[in-house]
Amino acid sequence: MKMTEISLETEGFCHILDITPQAARFIRDTKNGDGLLNLFVPGSTAGLTTIEFEPGAVADLREAIERMAPEGLHYAHDARWGDGNGFSHVRAALIGPSLTIPFRNAGLLLGTWQQIVLVDFDNGPRRRRVLLTAASA
Repeated sequence: MKMTEISLETEGFCHILDITPQAARFIRDTKNGDGLLNLFVPGSTAGLTTIEFEPGAVADLREAIERMAPEGLHYAHDARWGDGNGFSHVRAALIGPSLTIPFRNAGLLLGTWQQIVLVDFDNGPRRRRVLLTAASA
């Protein structure tokens, strides 16, 4: 098993970053033939998913997330902590903090139009870490 970490600067407020190139490079560099790549973002206001990373689909995802957990609602978290990011925690919980992608011959087995994305839901810029772990078959 091999592990690495990538660090990213985000803008918050549903900032979506394509991290497929970093994940693919890690798998290529591990020289593992076949196995599973697990990605995990520490923290409770960001998530990982896949999407076709193109402006229309990215805008659609942002709008869908806003409909699921609108920013302007009352959140008990905000009442307790006063930090105004209750919506961020709910959104991250709905998307989830981890993702597993199979790989074969040191290549990710993603669909033709499928990319791995980090979504930062917090209410301001952050430095995000994503932990990548490759396990061979």
